[in-house]
Amino acid sequence: MTDKIKKWRTLSSEYLIRRPWLTARRDKVELPDGRVNDEFYVLEYPSWVNVIAITADGRFVMVEQYRHGLGVVSTELCAGVVEDGEDPEEGARRELLEEAGYGGGKWELLSVISGNPSTTNNLTYCYLARGVERVSEQHLDATEDLAVRILSREEVLDLLLSDSIKQSLMAAPLWKYFASEAMGFDPVVKDSK
Repeated sequence: MTDKIKKWRTLSSEYLIRRPWLTARRDKVELPDGRVNDEFYVLEYPSWVNVIAITADGRFVMVEQYRHGLGVVSTELCAGVVEDGEDPEEGARRELLEEAGYGGGKWELLSVISGNPSTTNNLTYCYLARGVERVSEQHLDATEDLAVRILSREEVLDLLLSDSIKQSLMAAPLWKYFASEAMGFDPVVKDSK
């Protein structure tokens, strides 16, 4: 294969909605061969984070909450938005503390993924935190209603194998963690320098 895929050129952009949790724009783009697409939609979000948090005795710190989009109660990793000016790891530590009251431990970047690189502009930073412990009560946002669940390795695997974890940005790093563990590999992102 000798042809190299080239980037599209943005000819114009128009914001259709700008709200705290939803920003959508319509781009007019030109493909490398000159074709023009007048309506390409992009959803803009801040960076997201999630945490596979494991206690010293090997239990997983997760949360259970209602998800209105699917209308289901979901067991998930602690996760959230990276605040303006915040480092992703700082945001992940803050989310784990706020949602579950857990902190400490050894933290490593597990993966950086996208929910949909075609139509969203953000990344999700997935962390592995080993040896976390309960250090405080939950500090939930006004719109959060969630319960902490401390699960065994087997219980988390059962959730994955039964297709109960619907949030792909959480299932992907969990599968990476378990697959790496099974194959004897270190799952964390290697320094690219």
